[in-house]
Amino acid sequence: MDATEFRKRGKEMVDYIADYLETIEKRRVYPDVEPGYLRPHIPDSAPEEPERFEDILKDVEKIIMPGVTHWHSPYFFAYYPTANSFPALLADMLSGGIGCIGFTWASSPACTELETVMLDWLGKMINLPPSFLAEKDGEGGGVIQGTASEATLVALLAARTKAIQRAQSENGTLTQGDIIGRLVAYTSDQAHSSVEKDGLIAGVKIKQLPTDDAFAVRGSALRKAVDQDKAAGLIPFFFCATLGTTTCCSFDKLSELGPICNEETIWMHVDAAYAGSSFICPEFRHLLNGVEFADSFNFNPHKWLLVNFDCSTMWVKKRTDLTCAFKIDPVYLKHDHQESGLITDYRHWQIPLGRRFRSLKMWFVFRMYGVKGLQEYIRKHVKLAHEFKDLVLQDDRFEICADVILGLVCFRLKGTNELNEALLRNINDSRKIHLVPCNLRGKFVLRFAVCARTVESAHVQFAWKHITKLAGELLKAQKQQD
Repeated sequence: MDATEFRKRGKEMVDYIADYLETIEKRRVYPDVEPGYLRPHIPDSAPEEPERFEDILKDVEKIIMPGVTHWHSPYFFAYYPTANSFPALLADMLSGGIGCIGFTWASSPACTELETVMLDWLGKMINLPPSFLAEKDGEGGGVIQGTASEATLVALLAARTKAIQRAQSENGTLTQGDIIGRLVAYTSDQAHSSVEKDGLIAGVKIKQLPTDDAFAVRGSALRKAVDQDKAAGLIPFFFCATLGTTTCCSFDKLSELGPICNEETIWMHVDAAYAGSSFICPEFRHLLNGVEFADSFNFNPHKWLLVNFDCSTMWVKKRTDLTCAFKIDPVYLKHDHQESGLITDYRHWQIPLGRRFRSLKMWFVFRMYGVKGLQEYIRKHVKLAHEFKDLVLQDDRFEICADVILGLVCFRLKGTNELNEALLRNINDSRKIHLVPCNLRGKFVLRFAVCARTVESAHVQFAWKHITKLAGELLKAQKQQD
């Protein structure tokens, strides 16, 4: 394919993507395929001779699309949103076209510098304390990670390095192995499973703290655990707080937890993967109160801020906490400006070496939507979630299982877990809408998350009508069996 054909095929691909997104609600949101469906449709080995673009595009529709879960369908209400917008798609195309690998400033200065500025822009949009910003001479700053899971792991590893250095400075006879065996980290019993996985990777104990009636960790729970573990000879060193848990969008009490962490020299990392985008709206900024106590903070614009995957933004108060933990400096990566203090090499802020030009997506989206446009988008989703909540409350067969704060509604039929499992199975088997469940205090709960950029009230009303129809049929069948 030469440049001439690329121009032609590129226009065709843009048309295909635009058509796909414009007509996506006509497709079944959830695929009707069995595991292994794809292999029989594809040859056992790659072709020896070139094939035509037209044939490949036909196979996309014939082979790939039947197995796609359509996350951007307005009938997709599962998990949490994954962001998508035309400006972000165009920026991603440009990133791929430039094709730089921005591991150092010298490997592509614009890739590094735009990321630093975009993280400052976004930090100001959510009113982060200035200590988290790079600005011209700040000690903090931001970086784009691939996912919130990576951000938590990076924070955990940096905290582990600091804890080891601190313990050895107090007792020079301790080995690294001695110290790691005594380290203990904490998180919520509602935290994402990735936090536990990060503990496995880092080789440290992770303890889940009990939550209150609103599924939030309180200061008293952390204080009790820290005192008990210190008395047992352990070294508390890390706490991962969650703002907007995956299960029910609950919020840990940073204003209670932060002072304890600071007093005990415990690194506090704040994971706001989903909820963080909402903090650009002044009416939701209070949910971030207490972040001033944190050492690091992270959320995913690729969930709810119209910047497509991957783009997980992370800030630290002291960037040297990361660079000291991850700095490996072979001669082939060195350059003349790395010790100037004017720039940063993001290879020292992350686990991989290579990195794409992801900040272009932020730059395009922020400029083409503006802060006001992004705020309107967030508010629309929250309004639709409350519309669904009101529908649930009007039907006394159902109950709301957690506070509805942003774009997630946790609900269930009053009755057994088995009844609700059957309802969810019927919902997803019908493939008209898509939901996933969670478990809250032993209850099987359905999650209704407002996700798609194009979702409207009509889609929410359709979903509720469909749910109540299936619920009615299920209850009728159950009554006949009884």
